This record gives sequence, structure tokens and C-alpha cells, in this order.
Amino acid sequence: MRRVMGALVAAGMVVLTTPGVAAADGKEVPRATRLAARSHPAVQLIVTRYSAELVVPSVDLRKDNFDRLTREVAQDVVAGEIPRDKLNIAKALIGRMAKDVDTYLRPVGPDRTVKASTAGTCTGWWVTGDGYMVTAAHCVKPDDKQIATTFAKQALTDLAKGDAANVRALLNGVRADDEIKRTSAAMFATFNARHLKMRGLTQSTSVLQSVPGGGVDKSAKELPAEVVAAGESYPGKDVAVLKVGGQANLPTLGLGDDHDVQVGNTLYIDGFPGTVTNNGSLSVDSRLQPAFTQGPYNAQRATQGGVPYFQTQAPAYGGNSGGPVFADNGKVVGILIAGLNTADGQSAQNEQLVLPVSIVKEKLREKNVQPVVSPTSRAYNEALDSYHQHHYKAAVPKFKEVQNLYPAHPYVSKYISDAQSAITAGKDETPMGAGTLVVIAVVVLAPVAGVVVVLLLVTRRRRRPAGPPGGGFGGPQGMGLPYPGAAPAPQGLPSLPPPPGPSAPASHTPPVPQGGTPPPW
Repeated sequence: MRRVMGALVAAGMVVLTTPGVAAADGKEVPRATRLAARSHPAVQLIVTRYSAELVVPSVDLRKDNFDRLTREVAQDVVAGEIPRDKLNIAKALIGRMAKDVDTYLRPVGPDRTVKASTAGTCTGWWVTGDGYMVTAAHCVKPDDKQIATTFAKQALTDLAKGDAANVRALLNGVRADDEIKRTSAAMFATFNARHLKMRGLTQSTSVLQSVPGGGVDKSAKELPAEVVAAGESYPGKDVAVLKVGGQANLPTLGLGDDHDVQVGNTLYIDGFPGTVTNNGSLSVDSRLQPAFTQGPYNAQRATQGGVPYFQTQAPAYGGNSGGPVFADNGKVVGILIAGLNTADGQSAQNEQLVLPVSIVKEKLREKNVQPVVSPTSRAYNEALDSYHQHHYKAAVPKFKEVQNLYPAHPYVSKYISDAQSAITAGKDETPMGAGTLVVIAVVVLAPVAGVVVVLLLVTRRRRRPAGPPGGGFGGPQGMGLPYPGAAPAPQGLPSLPPPPGPSAPASHTPPVPQGGTPPPW
């Protein structure tokens, strides 16, 4: 009898472990992959455009200082500190001038007037479904010095190159190589930024709406953005709040707390680095996709004004400014603001500063903006969880719910297509629901249970001891009771029905200053 019951239990276990019921194949999707998939829809490219009439003075050498510099370089050549060839001597002269521009160059007349336009890109991210966005203050409210530097680097390049050529003509006919050309042009860009005046400055900020498949291109729709609130550029509280009108059910990011991360934890950055955005060797549709990086949380810092910042080695570049920074739990713990510089003013590699999310919340509260994970993002995140577990049949209805909530969602169409292809290819591992398992267990076990009952009755009849005539164990004659406590056996056992054929599993229906960088066009 024990063997029979053991067989019954084993049969039940077979039903409960039928292929297709188990969880995913155990291959863990990397955390960064899951976080990037959740983050990308809410992360947007921001473009701020400036126009102005620029008044730039002409430039001349401070001859006495330049002659002194020439003598110093000559002495270093004699001492063997600089090679004796003319090219290296010229590099030494230009390099030292570039480190102290105003010592060797001076503004003179006449002024030169140029009408110019320029633009910078940054990163922003939605915090409400109706169009509130967070970015860095310096992206949308730079000070005059920052704007002048942007104009000098982007809009006055022809002037700077002309000035640099005039100075290089003083280098005794030395043929300038690329290094000298770059250094001299940068020197005059610095001079122009310090001395130009701007007239009639205008500014506009837009969000470039992601196109299907993610990212942006020339066809991307520009959504005008209003600057609702802006703090002070770094080293201040460098955060701004934007509002884009006419929006509903946008994908958003959830905010965490400063204490969600500690030194040694991993931080993740999402955004649009200018090193990629402006790389002409890459296709437009690929270079304008957001980039996701990660690195350790190195230290907690504070500016001289007492503003807290996290330091991280997660890679970021110009254009990443304003982008969200995540903890392992997938919540935003800060925004990317600036990179540290070395002693000679060069950018330190992979040394970034992140403004903590508490300062972001403070700025949102000032304008009574309540950040929220939108219904679109909740459904999308649930769908992604199923998708990454290979539960494609469970994921598709959720992805379609996202599509209904926000038809312009840049990624959901491809996920639906990929999930349906995986189902067709037999790769779905969606587990059966509890109700389906019960039905299957009943259908499969019922015939087995009937056989067990018959065997039990036959075995007990054979083992029943002889009793007094006319009755068994003192019971009424003819009752034929089995072991005490058992239910009476039926007088006539009907024939058992044939085992039912395999039933199809029920379909599962779930509930229904890094600074800006110029755009590449």
C-alpha cells in the first residue's frame, strides 16, 4: 500500500515539474543591463540654442613680455631642456603663451562685430508623466562667462584661426604642425572669450523627443521647454526643473535617497556624452542613443560653499551633464554635474561629481512638483522583468499596455516584436498559473486515484478475518464493513472512465560642468 501511495505522490510531482512550468533558465541578466533598459525611455537629449551679436577686439602682442619669453626659451635651449630644432622651440613658445594668455596678448582696436549662433547639448530626464523634467542648471542657465566661452569655441573659430596665423608668422617661418595649430587656436579662443561683449542675447531650450528604436536624429521632434526653476551652476546647487507642455503618460524615473548608496557601492550614469554625440565616424542613429556607464562611488565631497557632492569614477563627458545617476536598486540618487580637473587645468579621467538627489527633491518641492513613477513606467518595468526571465507570453500583454498608455514610447514596439519572435521559436518559459496546475493535477491524478481505491478494496477484502456466522466483527449481517473507520465500499463499482487526453495549458492573461556639447547637425 505504501508503494501505491508513493507512486501517487510521484505522479503528482511529475505534473508539478512538467517542462514550461519551471522558472527561467537561471541565466542572470546583468544588473546594468536591466537598469539601462528601465532608464533609457525617460532619458532625453536637451538642446539649448543661443544667438547674439558679438563684439570682439582685435589682438596684439605685448611685445616686451613676448621678447622676455623668447629669451627664456633660448636659455632653456642652451641648457638642453628644449631640443634645438625650430619646431620644438616654436612649440615651447606657443605652449607657454597659452598658459598665461593675457600676459602676452592685449586687446586693441578696431572692434570686430559678428552675428553668431551656437548650441549646446545636455541630458535631462522625466520625473512626472505630464512633462516635468530635471537637468543641470548650467545646461539651461549658464553664466555670461560660460556663454562667452561657448561662443568663442564654436562661433568664433574663424577669427581665432586668423589671429593664430598672424602670431605664427612671427615664428621665423617655422612650418606649424597640428599641435601648434591646435594650441594657438585654443589660446585665441580663450582670449576672445575673456574680452568679447554680447548684444541682444537670446536663448531657447528644447527637448528632442526620442524616435522609434530610441535616441534621436534629424527627424526628431523638438519640444519647447520652459525653465521653471534653476539653481546656481557648479560649485552651487546645480539643478534645474523644466516643463514641457501637452504631455501625458511619459515614462519617468523613480527617486531614491542619498543614503541608498555608500562609498564603495557602484553608481550608474545614463545620458548623451558629447564624445559620441559629435563623432562623425558613427552613424547618426547610433551615436544619438543614450550611453550607460558604471563605476565606484569613491568619496563624499563638499564645495567651499557647503554643497554636497558624490565623487565617482563612472565615465562621463561633456553632454552627460544633467543625466540621472542610479544606485543598485534602480532609483535615482543624484545627477551628473561636472568632472574634476588636474593641476594644469586638464580634465581628470573618470573623476566625476554628482549632486545628491536630496538637492533635486529640494528644488522640486520649491515648485510643488511631485515626482512619480508613471503608469507607463510601472507597466514597462513589469514587462521588462518578465522579458528578462524569458516569460515572453507574460511580457507581451504588458508591453501592449505600455503602447496604449504612451504610443510614442521609443522602445516598446521592438520588445513586442522580439518577444513574439521568441514565442514562435519556442523559447518562451512563462510558468503556468496556479489554477492551471490544479486542473492538470486533478485531470492526471484522478484516474490514478481510482486505481488506488480499487486496489485498496481488493487488498482489504482478501485480508478480512473470518467472523461469526451472519456478521463481521459483531456488525449487522451482510454489511461487510472493511477496516474500522473506513468509508463503506460501494455495492457495485462502475467501470473507470478512460484517462482524458492531454489538455492544452490555459493561456495566461495578466491584468490589463560637464558642459553642453554642440548637436551634430
